[in-house]
Amino acid sequence: MKKNIALLAGGYSGEYVISIQTAATIEKNLDKERYNIYTIIVTKEGWWYNDEKKGRIELDKNDFSLTLDNEKITFDLAFIAIHGTPGEDGRMQGYLDMMDVPYTTCNAIVSALTFNKSYCNKVVKDFNIVNIANSVHLIKGEPFSIGSILEQIQLPMFVKPNESGSSLGVTKVKNVEELYPAIEKAFLEDDQVLIEEYIEGRELTVGVYRIGGRLVTLPATEIVSQNEFFDYEAKYTPGVTNEITPAPIDDQVRERLASKSEYIYRHLNCRGVVRMDYILQKGTNKLYFLEVNTMPGQSEASLIPQQVHAAGLSLKDFYGDIVEDFLNQEKVTQ
Repeated sequence: MKKNIALLAGGYSGEYVISIQTAATIEKNLDKERYNIYTIIVTKEGWWYNDEKKGRIELDKNDFSLTLDNEKITFDLAFIAIHGTPGEDGRMQGYLDMMDVPYTTCNAIVSALTFNKSYCNKVVKDFNIVNIANSVHLIKGEPFSIGSILEQIQLPMFVKPNESGSSLGVTKVKNVEELYPAIEKAFLEDDQVLIEEYIEGRELTVGVYRIGGRLVTLPATEIVSQNEFFDYEAKYTPGVTNEITPAPIDDQVRERLASKSEYIYRHLNCRGVVRMDYILQKGTNKLYFLEVNTMPGQSEASLIPQQVHAAGLSLKDFYGDIVEDFLNQEKVTQ
């Protein structure tokens, strides 16, 4: 019997369009002979399914169901494809937990923790297995001093919203005059701001997921941006960034990336597909941890699909394995 999959897309943030693209990739590569797939658009105005004949059908949030042709449809699994809030910050996960619907990402607590860059960095720093850049954490409404920031972090530095994706609101600050405007810009995206020291080096990113209790690390990607850093334009404008998969790194660096990423995945209690970003520092070859993305972009040209192909896998098998793994986990807990 075919399973009903709710593919959640959209969201409340500036990453809405990227989420729609991610969901399109996932839907295209899920086996229609095994699953009934219902793409649910999630916005602040409502959650709905676009029926080919009847148009917009509102989802019943009371029990996470759809009614189509007088038939009530419930779901065996929610495949979350929402970047930012509410799909990456733990809110959707908490709701689905209350609805007793399994889902394909980290749980609510882990999602909330990893979405807050400052809090996540503090936890990962305590693992004592990877370097973390020095940083200052600002909260809207709390006083701060430009002088105090400069005493703790040298220029250049990055100013970024603490809870935002796709590099929205991020500025690389090279001189003192740019610092305050950069902080104001970041506060437009979030009530918390993270100011980090700049680590010169190569940007590397790697996908990790678990299948049947076994961790799988995908081939890493090196990101070489023509812009100052891997900002929104660099991420989503063709030709601005050269993404090299697999990354041209030696075996020692590759093994360090894999072992550290798997350690962080296990000790943060991650689930589903996550992507971890690092800087390989120039001159020292030290690895600096940047962040965990618990809902990484998965449009056709995104990093995770690139890494899946580099691993010799098809996206159909990749997404099918993930869905089956979560459905099997649900059977075991029943």
